[in-house]
Parts: sequence; structure tokens; C-alpha cells
Amino acid sequence: MAADRLSLHLRVRHPGFELEVAEELPLEGFTAVFGPSGSGKSTLLRAVAGFETPLNGRIVWNGEVWFDAAAGVNLAPHRRPVGFMFQDGRLFPHLNVAGNLAFAYRRRQGAGPARDEVVAALDLGDLLHRRVHDLSGGERQRVALGRTLLRGPSLMLLDEPLAALDRQRKTEILPYLESVPARFRVPTLYVSHDVDEVARLADRVLVLAEGRVQTVGPTAAVMERLDLQPLTGGFEGGVLVEGRLRRHDPRLHLSHVELAGGVLATPLLERLAPGQIVRLRIRARDVALATVRPEGLSIRNVLPGELVEIVDEPETGFVEAFVRLDGEGPPTRLRARITRAAVEDLRLEPGRRVYALIKSVSFESAGPG
Repeated sequence: MAADRLSLHLRVRHPGFELEVAEELPLEGFTAVFGPSGSGKSTLLRAVAGFETPLNGRIVWNGEVWFDAAAGVNLAPHRRPVGFMFQDGRLFPHLNVAGNLAFAYRRRQGAGPARDEVVAALDLGDLLHRRVHDLSGGERQRVALGRTLLRGPSLMLLDEPLAALDRQRKTEILPYLESVPARFRVPTLYVSHDVDEVARLADRVLVLAEGRVQTVGPTAAVMERLDLQPLTGGFEGGVLVEGRLRRHDPRLHLSHVELAGGVLATPLLERLAPGQIVRLRIRARDVALATVRPEGLSIRNVLPGELVEIVDEPETGFVEAFVRLDGEGPPTRLRARITRAAVEDLRLEPGRRVYALIKSVSFESAGPG
């Protein structure tokens, strides 16, 4: 089945800021709209939804024109088959959970999922008779997600739905978000400025800065781009790697993930089953290099490979070193942020055999691949 397509050629102007986008986006799964605060992420989503009217341009979804300035076309938000989920959920406080869901169901735009399917998928059964003010932040967002799905959208627009949640609440709701595109067969544009959320959820990333698109591409490729590092923070550089979950060790609270180059010990991935493909984000700051296999270390993950590239960080004492791990199949590359002094002392250069040392606690699961 061909991917859905969203054609964006638009300009939106606010006092002191202008967003200009010209992209043809194939949408499957999650496409993250990523960038620092003030880059135009939410403005872009609001223009797609019809809450913002561009100065000029066109917005076309699968051949259907939603906005065309030259032709005088501007479909109202309720006529666009989108589901928009805001950061604060915007539930109706005078209704309980069941009432909020019923309100959306009565105003559904397409065939959409059945109410019971959404309730089961998001574990809302025990919440149906609760009032909105009695829900936690994570529960509110689950209800808001369910309400959005019940409108039967052909495109989901999520505007930083986790921004107001603490780390524990984010951890609770992320598995539900991950399941949405595949389970309900609806592509999703997801706004975030959190690199960890993007790494976990997104199949593709559109990076915005100062109202302009910096790049669009697969998440792993975008995360490895050194020129985008200022948008994610100097210490947030890293890579995404994929492997297959081999087994769990509940006693030590570890999981073992097999990939080209070896087996990695990670924090327990208890929601995933052995055999599943796992995507992991490994930060550059958590990778060290050695020229001989070390012994007597607390670090459990020591993987052999070849140093393939060293890139200087201008005006700092650091470099970015890229290592291709040994192994068959598609190559796995790691990225290490090390000092220039280490490069000189260890006589590191492309082609040198090295060992990559990775702390198991540094892994951040990016969910099933």
C-alpha cells in the first residue's frame, strides 16, 4: 500500500517571525516535527489543521486540496480529516471520561475505530466513570488521545502531548503512543523538541529552525548529522542502533540485545518480548574507546570495531569519532565524543582497530523497530 502524502508549500507570518515550508512528505507511522522552541513547529501543525491561515501557498492531502491561496480554497478545520491533540489535552471538565469519548464519537469524520477498541488499546476501561479533575496528567493525555482517535481522522497531529508530564508519566504513556499508527492505521505528525521522544517514536524527522526546514529524513540518519548538533545540544549527539531482543535477566534487571558486532546489555525492556526488533539510542558522551581490550572494568559492553572517521569540533577540545562494529549484515556505527588529547595519546586515526566501551545504563530504548 502506498504511503499517504502531505504536500506543504506555505508561508505563515507572525510579528517578528515567518515560517516558510516547501516539502512533499510521504507519511507512514510517526513523522516528528523537531526543533528548538520558537522554530515554528506548532505553527506548522496549526496551518495543516486549519487553525492558521498561510499568507500564500497550498496544502494538499492525498490529492485533496485543503488550502490554495491562489484558488481561494481554505477548508475549515472541521472539514479537514485530522485529529489534533493539544499539549494540555483540552478535555471537557463538566463531562466524565465516557462523556468526553462519546462527544468525539458523535462527531467522527470517517469510519474510524470502534469505541471499545480504543478503550481497550489505551486501557481506559477503569477510567470511564471518573471526572477529568480526578485524573493524573498521564491519564488525561490517554483520554485525549482516545478522544482524538474516535473522531476517525485520516491524519493525526500531536502538538507536544508529553511536554507537561514528568518523566514517570511520560514513560507510562509512551507505549500507548507507539502503538497508534500501526494499530489504527493512521499516520501521525508529532511535534517535539525532546530528542529522546523523537528517537523513540519517529520513523522520519523534519527538522525546523527559525522557521525554515533544515532537513527531512529517516530518524537514524538525521540523529547522526553533526551539523544539526546545535539544535539538539552538544552532549545530546548520538546514534540509533537496531538489534533483536535475545533474552531478559529479571534478577539483574537487564535485557540482552543482539546486533551486528555483539550483544548489548541494556536496562530491562520488560514490555518487549524476546525476538522483537529493538531500537536503542546511544549517546556519544557515553561511549569511550580503547586500543586494547580492557579488563577489570565495571562497564559490561565492550565491542570490537574499526575507527572510520574523526571529526573535529571547532573551538573545543573534543572530537566526534565514528566506529564501525565488527559483524555480518548491515554495519552498525557508534559515535564517541572524546578529547583531542585522547586522540593524540592513543594515536587514533581512521583504520585503527579499537574497542567501544558502552555503559549499560546509558541506553535509552527507542521502542520496537
